[in-house]
Amino acid sequence: MADIDFGDAPAWVAVVLAGGAFVISLLARRDSKKSAGAAVEAVTEARRASDAGVRSAVAAEESLALQRQEAAARQATEAEAARPRASLALHWQGGQIFHLVNEGTAPAENLQLLTVSDDAEPLEPFTRLGVGEVAEFLIMTSLASGAPTALEFAWDGQEDPVRLRVPRSG
Repeated sequence: MADIDFGDAPAWVAVVLAGGAFVISLLARRDSKKSAGAAVEAVTEARRASDAGVRSAVAAEESLALQRQEAAARQATEAEAARPRASLALHWQGGQIFHLVNEGTAPAENLQLLTVSDDAEPLEPFTRLGVGEVAEFLIMTSLASGAPTALEFAWDGQEDPVRLRVPRSG
């Protein structure tokens, strides 16, 4: 600075401008640090939002899988309910004559009358009782034993025996 004369106005203007530029560069550096901090925070928030989005997507996939399972179970239940089934009914015709009627929508294959009492044996199975078909049979009674109150039947596809009430005459 020995070369600079106090009367040299352009040199002094250059010194002042250089000082101003230095101050402005310090302010710019401070602002750039703030911007960098804000950028880091923005990246952190973006990661959190991304993680939340992934968790939300996983939850949605699990929910969809559960809905599909429930729909499949409901569809299987509806299909089972709509499946044709045999449905037996016992009607009194007169005296000791009864009719076993298949009122269902499917035949009863290998139809069996199960044991009625301790001293009675199961009967041989009917081969088949088709839809709307009638099988006529007698229920023999005596004064000592009387007529049974119910008969149990089983057939292919019917897991548990079906208990039919024996209708009373008259």
